[in-house]
Amino acid sequence: MVNLIAVGIGGAIGAIARYLMGRAVHQWVPGGFPYGTFTVNVIGCLAFGLIVGLAESRLEISPIGRTFLLVGVLGGFTTFSSFSFESYDLIRSGQLVSAVVNVIGQVALGFVALVAGILLGRAS
Repeated sequence: MVNLIAVGIGGAIGAIARYLMGRAVHQWVPGGFPYGTFTVNVIGCLAFGLIVGLAESRLEISPIGRTFLLVGVLGGFTTFSSFSFESYDLIRSGQLVSAVVNVIGQVALGFVALVAGILLGRAS
Protein backbone atom coordinates (compact mmCIF):
# COMPACT_ATOMS: atom_id res chain seq x y z
CA MET A 1 0.00 0.00 0.00
CA VAL A 2 2.85 2.40 0.80
CA ASN A 3 4.34 1.76 -2.65
CA LEU A 4 1.02 2.60 -4.31
CA ILE A 5 0.80 5.87 -2.41
CA ALA A 6 4.42 6.72 -3.29
CA VAL A 7 3.79 5.99 -6.97
CA GLY A 8 0.53 7.96 -6.97
CA ILE A 9 1.96 11.06 -5.30
CA GLY A 10 5.17 10.87 -7.34
CA GLY A 11 3.20 10.32 -10.53
CA ALA A 12 1.08 13.40 -9.88
CA ILE A 13 4.22 15.47 -9.32
CA GLY A 14 5.84 14.09 -12.47
CA ALA A 15 2.74 14.62 -14.63
CA ILE A 16 2.40 18.23 -13.49
CA ALA A 17 6.13 18.81 -14.12
CA ARG A 18 5.79 17.27 -17.60
CA TYR A 19 2.86 19.53 -18.45
CA LEU A 20 4.64 22.65 -17.22
CA MET A 21 7.94 21.76 -18.90
CA GLY A 22 6.29 20.95 -22.23
CA ARG A 23 4.29 24.16 -22.12
CA ALA A 24 7.35 26.25 -21.29
CA VAL A 25 9.42 24.69 -24.07
CA HIS A 26 6.67 25.33 -26.63
CA GLN A 27 6.53 28.98 -25.56
CA TRP A 28 10.30 29.33 -26.06
CA VAL A 29 10.59 27.25 -29.24
CA PRO A 30 7.47 27.31 -31.38
CA GLY A 31 7.16 25.12 -34.43
CA GLY A 32 5.92 21.83 -35.76
CA PHE A 33 8.54 19.63 -34.08
CA PRO A 34 7.56 18.18 -30.67
CA TYR A 35 10.33 19.98 -28.76
CA GLY A 36 8.45 19.74 -25.46
CA THR A 37 8.21 15.95 -25.54
CA PHE A 38 11.77 15.68 -26.83
CA THR A 39 13.04 17.86 -23.96
CA VAL A 40 11.01 16.02 -21.32
CA ASN A 41 12.26 12.63 -22.53
CA VAL A 42 15.92 13.69 -22.54
CA ILE A 43 15.68 15.37 -19.13
CA GLY A 44 13.80 12.36 -17.73
CA CYS A 45 16.49 9.98 -18.98
CA LEU A 46 19.24 12.16 -17.54
CA ALA A 47 17.48 12.35 -14.16
CA PHE A 48 16.78 8.60 -14.10
CA GLY A 49 20.41 7.82 -14.91
CA LEU A 50 21.67 10.31 -12.34
CA ILE A 51 19.52 8.83 -9.59
CA VAL A 52 20.52 5.25 -10.46
CA GLY A 53 24.19 6.21 -10.75
CA LEU A 54 24.16 8.00 -7.41
CA ALA A 55 22.30 5.10 -5.77
CA GLU A 56 24.87 2.63 -7.11
CA SER A 57 27.89 4.66 -6.07
CA ARG A 58 27.43 6.92 -3.09
CA LEU A 59 23.85 7.81 -2.19
CA GLU A 60 21.69 5.43 -0.23
CA ILE A 61 18.11 5.56 -1.45
CA SER A 62 15.54 3.39 0.30
CA PRO A 63 13.37 1.07 -1.78
CA ILE A 64 10.36 3.33 -1.20
CA GLY A 65 12.46 6.35 -2.17
CA ARG A 66 13.50 4.66 -5.41
CA THR A 67 9.88 3.73 -6.11
CA PHE A 68 8.74 7.30 -5.44
CA LEU A 69 11.45 8.90 -7.59
CA LEU A 70 11.90 6.41 -10.43
CA VAL A 71 8.45 4.88 -10.86
CA GLY A 72 6.35 7.75 -9.50
CA VAL A 73 7.95 11.09 -10.32
CA LEU A 74 9.91 10.07 -13.41
CA GLY A 75 7.22 7.62 -14.52
CA GLY A 76 4.72 10.47 -14.44
CA PHE A 77 7.20 12.79 -16.10
CA THR A 78 8.12 10.33 -18.87
CA THR A 79 8.00 6.57 -19.25
CA PHE A 80 10.70 6.94 -21.86
CA SER A 81 13.26 7.08 -19.05
CA SER A 82 12.09 3.69 -17.74
CA PHE A 83 12.17 2.26 -21.27
CA SER A 84 15.72 3.56 -21.75
CA PHE A 85 16.93 2.23 -18.40
CA GLU A 86 15.40 -1.19 -18.99
CA SER A 87 17.14 -1.34 -22.38
CA TYR A 88 20.43 -0.31 -20.76
CA ASP A 89 19.93 -2.91 -18.03
CA LEU A 90 19.45 -5.63 -20.66
CA ILE A 91 22.73 -4.61 -22.31
CA ARG A 92 24.48 -4.45 -18.94
CA SER A 93 23.35 -7.99 -18.15
CA GLY A 94 24.65 -9.27 -21.49
CA GLN A 95 21.30 -9.54 -23.24
CA LEU A 96 22.14 -7.44 -26.31
CA VAL A 97 19.60 -9.13 -28.60
CA SER A 98 16.82 -8.56 -26.05
CA ALA A 99 17.85 -4.92 -25.75
CA VAL A 100 17.72 -4.42 -29.51
CA VAL A 101 14.35 -6.19 -29.73
CA ASN A 102 13.08 -4.02 -26.86
CA VAL A 103 14.19 -0.76 -28.47
CA ILE A 104 13.12 -1.51 -32.01
CA GLY A 105 10.03 -3.43 -30.94
CA GLN A 106 8.64 -0.80 -28.60
CA VAL A 107 9.27 2.07 -30.98
CA ALA A 108 7.99 0.30 -34.09
CA LEU A 109 5.09 -1.59 -32.49
CA GLY A 110 4.16 1.41 -30.39
CA PHE A 111 3.87 3.52 -33.53
CA VAL A 112 1.91 0.81 -35.36
CA ALA A 113 -0.41 0.42 -32.34
CA LEU A 114 -0.97 4.18 -32.22
CA VAL A 115 -1.94 4.28 -35.91
CA ALA A 116 -4.16 1.21 -35.45
CA GLY A 117 -5.86 2.85 -32.48
CA ILE A 118 -6.49 6.03 -34.47
CA LEU A 119 -7.93 4.05 -37.37
CA LEU A 120 -10.10 1.95 -35.05
CA GLY A 121 -11.29 5.06 -33.26
CA ARG A 122 -12.21 6.74 -36.51
CA ALA A 123 -14.04 3.63 -37.73
CA SER A 124 -16.27 3.44 -34.65
